[in-house]
Amino acid sequence: MHYAAYGTGTPVLALHGAGVDHREIAGALEPIFCNVPGFRRLYPDLPGMGRTPAPETITSNDDVLDLLLGFIYSTIGDEPFLVMGQSYGGYLARAVADQRPQQAVGLALICPVGAHTRDVPKHEVLVASADLSGNLDPELEASYRSYFVVQTAETLNRFQELVAPGASLVDESSLMRIFSHWELRDRPEAAKTYLHPVLILAGRQDATAGHSGPRELIEHYPRSTFAVLDRAGHALFHEQPALTQALVVEWLARVRELSTT
Repeated sequence: MHYAAYGTGTPVLALHGAGVDHREIAGALEPIFCNVPGFRRLYPDLPGMGRTPAPETITSNDDVLDLLLGFIYSTIGDEPFLVMGQSYGGYLARAVADQRPQQAVGLALICPVGAHTRDVPKHEVLVASADLSGNLDPELEASYRSYFVVQTAETLNRFQELVAPGASLVDESSLMRIFSHWELRDRPEAAKTYLHPVLILAGRQDATAGHSGPRELIEHYPRSTFAVLDRAGHALFHEQPALTQALVVEWLARVRELSTT
């Protein structure tokens, strides 16, 4: 499994969404961690994306989870660690926390999807610059337009730098094979209560994950902060970077506080 690693200290495993690679979540989180020392960030490419292949033996999300648990064993060992996930990565992050409830001492979910998604709003563009055309080929432009609800020169630059490069590396046939067995064998929401600090962020205009499903997760996480951010869709941490930073920093402080008591 290919991955990028930065910094030293308590490990943080950060899992990206579907259709991209580690560069999207790393690009969103590294400006935060640059100001919060003491964490070693691990950004793997999930199977079939980036530089991690998906051989035919990987046929389900259970197989992906097993691969992640092996990755944790080889790169983190028995150390306490934090796990973060965006979208599809959030589904896997919850499963990792379920499988390692004592070792995973903090969980952060950004626009997480689950076993089933419902009650999602229609895609609605809230902010649109006068003219952003001509900067992308038609396929990438359609992807950008359907992903972002804040369409400005700034978010376009983030898309071009952090999203588009990974999109070209996706093994679509492998993802179709894996996602055809989407539901995990052990549902994270059926697990015993997770007692460590949790952060759940949802976009008010998220047409992919919605905010109803993420809101329901707080019943399973008694130490959770849940926030729905307006002017944000599924690209929340690109569209509301300042609020994302503030809430992630506060979550990190709660994790540290609990680990020292």
